[in-house]
Amino acid sequence: MTLTDVSTDEPDLAALAGLLADRTRAAFCLALLDGRAWTATELAGFAGVSPSTATSHLNKLVTGGLLAEERKGRNRHVRLADPGIAEMIEALAARAPRHPVPVRSLNAARRHRDLAFARVCYDHLAGSLAVAITDAMTTEGLLSWEYGPTLTPAGARRLKELGIVDEPAGSSTRPHVRTCIDWTEQRLHLAGGIAAAIFRHAVAEKWLVHAHDTRVVRLTADGRTALGMHLRLPDTVLTAS
Repeated sequence: MTLTDVSTDEPDLAALAGLLADRTRAAFCLALLDGRAWTATELAGFAGVSPSTATSHLNKLVTGGLLAEERKGRNRHVRLADPGIAEMIEALAARAPRHPVPVRSLNAARRHRDLAFARVCYDHLAGSLAVAITDAMTTEGLLSWEYGPTLTPAGARRLKELGIVDEPAGSSTRPHVRTCIDWTEQRLHLAGGIAAAIFRHAVAEKWLVHAHDTRVVRLTADGRTALGMHLRLPDTVLTAS
């Protein structure tokens, strides 16, 4: 055997970057951060391309491992492959250069404001509200940052009292607590299994409600009361601005 017969596996970062180098494919990945499974037709309409063009791009994203596909009857749906992919996309968006986008209506301005305040990041909350919750959990001693983000014993007790539980042990390889860089705030918000559990609980209790066909989630009056009571969040951070 000669050295020319030996091969090693190395990460092909250029191939991954190439998948997101096309604006249409990048737009698809950002749209899929809402955690839903979309059809090619829906994504084509969102990006303003033909269904055949959308299908070609989606095939590349599936083959590249960024998206997973599923069948619902005769329809093919796609979603982000896993929560780690969603957190990677959000982190890349936080580091991407900004370019101005004209705001041509009050509705567009309101949507941008609402998206920056509270939105879905695949299975957990993002936006300024998520950053405020992360800060409050730290101030209240529910999170420790000494060795990276860690749920403290007091935090575990508080979540248990509220009926918030992470995925059962062994059901997921996701860390209990991790962070995601928020692209609108340029700061960390809580991610991982605990953040997903908190988000599920907030939706179940109707503290948060999904806006129709968008990543935006809305904080309800009950949600404001709950966050004020449990995390002492002031009214100033519980309103989109």
